[in-house]
Amino acid sequence: EIHIKEPIEKEVNPRLLPGELLLCEASTVYKYMQEDGSNRGTYGKLVCTNFKISFLDDDSASDDNEPQLKNKIVGENDITLQCVDQIYGVYDEKKKLLTGQLRKYPEKLIIYCKDLRVFNFCLRYTKEEEVKRIVSGIVHHSQTPKLLKRLFLFSYASAAPNNTDGRNQTVMFETLEDWRDELERTKGNVKYKAVTTNEGYRVSEKLPLYFVVPICISEESILTYEGRGIPIWCWSCHNGAALLKMSAFPKEQDDSTSQMQKAFLDGIYKTISKPPYELLKVDDLSSSLPSLQDIQTAYTRFKQLFLIDNSTDFWATDVKWFSLLESTNWLEIIRRVLKKAIEVVECLEIQHTNVLLIEESATDLCCVISSLVQVMMDSYSRTKSGFQSLIQKEWVIGGHGFLDRCNHLHKSEKEEAPVFLLLLNCVWQLVQQYPPAFEFTETYLTVLSDSLYVPIFSTFFFNSQHQRDTNKSGESLKTQSGPFRFLTVWDWSVQFDPKAQAFLNNPLYAEKPKPDKSQRKTARFKHQRQLSLPLTQAKPSTKRGFFREETDHLIKNILGKRIGKFINSADEPPNSLREFYDSWHSKPVDYHGLLLPRIDGPEIKVWAQRYLRWIPEAQLHGGGTIATAAKILDLMEEVQSLQVKMDEEHSQAVSGDVHSVPILRNSARLSSLFPFALLQRQSVKPALPTSTWKDLEGEDDLVKRDDEFVDLSGDML
Repeated sequence: EIHIKEPIEKEVNPRLLPGELLLCEASTVYKYMQEDGSNRGTYGKLVCTNFKISFLDDDSASDDNEPQLKNKIVGENDITLQCVDQIYGVYDEKKKLLTGQLRKYPEKLIIYCKDLRVFNFCLRYTKEEEVKRIVSGIVHHSQTPKLLKRLFLFSYASAAPNNTDGRNQTVMFETLEDWRDELERTKGNVKYKAVTTNEGYRVSEKLPLYFVVPICISEESILTYEGRGIPIWCWSCHNGAALLKMSAFPKEQDDSTSQMQKAFLDGIYKTISKPPYELLKVDDLSSSLPSLQDIQTAYTRFKQLFLIDNSTDFWATDVKWFSLLESTNWLEIIRRVLKKAIEVVECLEIQHTNVLLIEESATDLCCVISSLVQVMMDSYSRTKSGFQSLIQKEWVIGGHGFLDRCNHLHKSEKEEAPVFLLLLNCVWQLVQQYPPAFEFTETYLTVLSDSLYVPIFSTFFFNSQHQRDTNKSGESLKTQSGPFRFLTVWDWSVQFDPKAQAFLNNPLYAEKPKPDKSQRKTARFKHQRQLSLPLTQAKPSTKRGFFREETDHLIKNILGKRIGKFINSADEPPNSLREFYDSWHSKPVDYHGLLLPRIDGPEIKVWAQRYLRWIPEAQLHGGGTIATAAKILDLMEEVQSLQVKMDEEHSQAVSGDVHSVPILRNSARLSSLFPFALLQRQSVKPALPTSTWKDLEGEDDLVKRDDEFVDLSGDML
């Protein structure tokens, strides 16, 4: 049986951005909102442009059904071409991956997105010619290799009116002055200098125009090996110790070249190990952290757990959820990266040692570790503008290859690795452990991760500053003779109106440098293991008793790592590091001082908002983090209105309407995890714990289950 809305009679046209062109379309396409056993859905038009794939139904024609809070660029039924992960066709109930030229056209189309949405389209009722055009068009424009200048980024930049200035307080690090200001802010200008040696990119196209090196390094040294073997400054600690990075020499060299490079490096090390510089610790990240290939493999396995388009699959994976999760190794990689950052922090903070991070290009894991260290040690990096400036400095200007690592051009899957996503996952661990320390929210991080795939901003669509600068000229386009003016992602008004942007800012950010002791104790209690794995029943909180009696999808929301992987496992850190870690965690938290993440097994959690936001079974209808955030924002708005009313000067300017419209309407389709998400399907399975559900299904042999809850209360605490 097929439950359908009547096919639309009125013409629905896509809303096109400046520079956006309609390439192909198909009418009478049926979009499933799958429920087990039924094919409920809606008819509409499927279109493909040079920017996105979009489904238009009769709801698209009216604004009445639009969510209150939304992304202004990418709608509920829009998928940017860069956001398409894989496309499958269904032929006689069999799924087949679609790439390149197609001989036969499918009856169903399944699109898996990089933001983990899943779209199901039925093409049985569509004209054959239209099916051919739309399927081949979508596959061609989203899956085949393309030239850089074919990205929508350039079409948009040449056609869009540039009336926005998105810099806000974000430091872009495109000028010498920006670097000098940063040196002054961190008091690193005594021992380090900003250099102009690479102006015109005469040293290297991989290096930024301006960067910072120790004062004792000469211009000749920088020029010798195109910037390789030169310690480049990242940040200075309050005690003078500095974090540096260096791109290593290629390993496969002939003997004479290797000897010369070794002699060159020895000279550099001697120079920067003498006073006034601190002792130097060198850390080769290629040997102490997982390879990019390992990271890509782990994430590919991990994301499969969330690309779910029906309730049956959800409940089937739920039975072995923890073992499936652990087998991906993704949370373990996050733990190892955080542990490495703690090691670097200990060297800088306790040992007063300079740390030099080494990597082949110094633009991947170097960016992750240097960014994490700054977030942990520098409270400025925990403000919104400070964090954005940090991303600009270490990643955008620092030369992280976003184009290759995100595989935006579909040139080579060998280069693909979710390195920036790994950083955001690590920062999220800190944000959820210490919310008052951050001016931004987890929603901000989620939206930032989504922006990786929105090609109207130049921020995440180049491999280097050189590549961006050389592709800025727009002479070939008739519409524009001057250089392109690219947008930056940091102008959030392009994607969200002010009410939606409120969810990006943390209303409970602790702005006072040092709260009193009672406040600190209370805040400290909040961060104990109330959200760890449901593997121990020792003294559960009276407010949150979620074990067998509560729903299993709750457990998914609070999910962490299996209890077996503690910091003091096989790769136990040295005693000094363990002492530093334990000592810091035994004291009250100063939200404006040093922050260390808790990395014992169950403390590393799944970023529920990003990965579970589209799955109906994982939502708490009428509740969840977004309902809480909305209530707090409503309350703050009310308080601010009352403050204005109390001010005599403004009392007349404000009408009596203090608090009439709540920020969020309560809707069954709203995700409880993410304010800009509408659920594509509804769940029909009752929300029962896995064990109860299995009992009802008549499966008695529960002993063989991998993920039964274990009472570790006697052993643990």
